[in-house]
Amino acid sequence: MTRQIRRVPVAERRARLARRHRLVPGARAERPEDVAESLVALHATDPATVHLSAAARLRDPAVAAVERALYTDRTLVRMIGMRRTMFVVPTPVAPVVQAACAGDIARAQRRQLARDLTAQGHPEPVPDADRWLAEVLDETAAALERRGSAMPKDLTEDVPRLRQQLHMARGKPYAAIGYVTTRVLNVLSMEGRIVRGRPRGTWLSSQYEWHATGAWLRGGLPALDPHAARVELARRWLAAFGPAPVEDLRWWTGWTVATTKKALADLGPVEVDLDGIPGLVLADDLDPVPEPDPWVALLPSLDPTPMGWAGRDWFLGPHRAALFDRNGNVGPTVWCDGRIVGGWAQRPDGEIAVRLLEDVGAEAEAAVAAEADRWRRWFGDVRVVPRFPSPLQRELVS
Repeated sequence: MTRQIRRVPVAERRARLARRHRLVPGARAERPEDVAESLVALHATDPATVHLSAAARLRDPAVAAVERALYTDRTLVRMIGMRRTMFVVPTPVAPVVQAACAGDIARAQRRQLARDLTAQGHPEPVPDADRWLAEVLDETAAALERRGSAMPKDLTEDVPRLRQQLHMARGKPYAAIGYVTTRVLNVLSMEGRIVRGRPRGTWLSSQYEWHATGAWLRGGLPALDPHAARVELARRWLAAFGPAPVEDLRWWTGWTVATTKKALADLGPVEVDLDGIPGLVLADDLDPVPEPDPWVALLPSLDPTPMGWAGRDWFLGPHRAALFDRNGNVGPTVWCDGRIVGGWAQRPDGEIAVRLLEDVGAEAEAAVAAEADRWRRWFGDVRVVPRFPSPLQRELVS
């Protein structure tokens, strides 16, 4: 007997997105932790994105609430995870991300740094770079334990070898000489040994104090079985972003094809038909989802919703060239009923400039204008410049 494969049309995928990503008013969250849990992780390469993604989904958005979760309650933690990208994740999810993604990335980055020390060390190559790097990593972690917290410059006083230089891209027009300090700290963080704390400056700053993980997070990061962690991460992603093709999960996590297949084999999702494209959904998530009332949203650059899938045509349409940069980073976007319909930008005078790229009708256009005014009032005197502006965002502020 032929098994009937359930069809999930684009309209239902958009309805799931609206509710599960907390973009409709009735689904908005009480706490930043709830927002991060709903999306698995918040993009944090640009520190402003964390606050703006939360603000778009909170009933009572406030920078102070996000800072409380990050730095006082420590129920959210900033870490490098999937695709060697910075995220903010719920603290209980941090061990999952560590075992499923960050550990493998740390090993690769540690090997690469040792190779660069051997080949690009300045003024001379570093002999026995593996041993040298292991010693510097341990010395840096120990220095941070003694200090309790420190900025990178403080740690170079305790560990002079952090001032070791690399001459990268020697002979090229873009050649540069720099210290290994940041790369050593990143490897330690990807190994789960240290963690970024409060930034030096405002919530827009990316200069963080460093802390030993065990001191910042009670009990540190429990060690999980990597395969079990990958199964759990795949489950969380499908709950937030499914149904979706396998390739979207593989892209989002940065896993190999084999690793992705192995995780899914133990998870046991169900195959569905995404309008002619094979997709997967959790076995207990097959019930139809009704369409919500009409809605609009203004989401920031690098928001986890548009960055959640590799295949975006079903919500992005023909607008990729205007709203994504050449490296695949999304700029600020305007959403209407589950699809991207335009972009926006904050101008130097505080105005929220919007450009719709398709006709959405008078009612939706008025709702977008009201949402833009809400953002204007929320920003107040604060000015935020996306670190990865889209072509449209550049046009709107020029």
